[in-house]
Amino acid sequence: MSRRDAPLKEGHLREGFTTGSAAAAAARAATLFALTGETLQAVDIPLPPPHEGRLNIPVASVINDDLGVRAAVVKDGGDDPDATHGALIEAHVTLDPAFSGVGPHVLIGGGRGVGRVTLPGLSVAVGSAAINPGPEAQIRQSVLEVLPDYFKGIALVVIEVPEGEAIARHTLNQRLGIRGGISILGTGGIVRPYSHEAWAACIDSGLDVARAAGHRAVALTTGRRSERLLQERLPHVPDVCLIQAADFFAHALRAASARGFTDVVWAVFPGKLVKQAQGFASTHARKAELDFALLSDWARQAGADAGTVAAVAQANTAAQALAAAGEGGAGLRLVELLVERARAAAQGFAGPGVNGPGVNVRYVVFDLAGNRLFADPLPESVFAPADPLHPGAGSR
Repeated sequence: MSRRDAPLKEGHLREGFTTGSAAAAAARAATLFALTGETLQAVDIPLPPPHEGRLNIPVASVINDDLGVRAAVVKDGGDDPDATHGALIEAHVTLDPAFSGVGPHVLIGGGRGVGRVTLPGLSVAVGSAAINPGPEAQIRQSVLEVLPDYFKGIALVVIEVPEGEAIARHTLNQRLGIRGGISILGTGGIVRPYSHEAWAACIDSGLDVARAAGHRAVALTTGRRSERLLQERLPHVPDVCLIQAADFFAHALRAASARGFTDVVWAVFPGKLVKQAQGFASTHARKAELDFALLSDWARQAGADAGTVAAVAQANTAAQALAAAGEGGAGLRLVELLVERARAAAQGFAGPGVNGPGVNVRYVVFDLAGNRLFADPLPESVFAPADPLHPGAGSR
């Protein structure tokens, strides 16, 4: 039984495997066929180092051609809403036993549908195929394990994704400078649905690319809609500086501070603003509940009358609460109070910063109709590149 088919408790989501695991399984299946002529229905592969354990992954096809062997695996993302779910991940393997060297050597490259890195800041060098170090090591180990002791030559492995270029249009690859296809990812080998680790890693990668491009300011948004509204209001913000941080309030700020960013702009809607003002590290609905009693007290502090304070306390959503407070007067002061509390919480999570005296946090707040409720001044100069490219960016 494969790891992905293991029974799960009621209410749990089904796990899948990463594109890296799919590529490793395809490479192993192709290598075994080249050595033995045997077509396997499934192969057993190691998880990427330093993780321990193994996965048994189904093989979709194995075909011999004039140059080597091509094997394919269908990527299974489990119950995760992954753009690569169902994609065919292929490995073409050519064995050259005539190489006179210490061997064996496994050389790994990317072909059609695997993107190329064009911007520094990622863990893969500019110009290289977008195959991350973890999956690359997993592919190499999966092939080395089945090569016989007498083989001292080269195993050339080319990873391809026939629909990779089309799939990449539904990812953030272009913003990260990955062109022409998808990335071969997966630090753990297993896709855990709605994985916090995966999203946090995506935030970190976006910050790395923005910093390597010389920017000291970044715009964090809670999702696609807040990002689009921010772009409409502030078209001068470079795409590379736009990071969808979702509910990762504390993580995004700590990561930005650790990388030397001096300015952070948050684009938020009322619900996330209130949760940030309450000081939650994560603003996810399951981890952070709105405190309407506290919000009504803040409305009172903002100068709202008794009737408005009561209406805020009885609201079901943050948007309803702000609507009850009104657009001007106490309502505006309430939004300003929320921004200041959210700003204080944000600066607390960011800490002193690597260069001191800390991160300057600005806010742009939209209502659910897309209207601007609040915006800190944000001159274009904030997003002008300030530094040369990071000297170690993209290096291994």
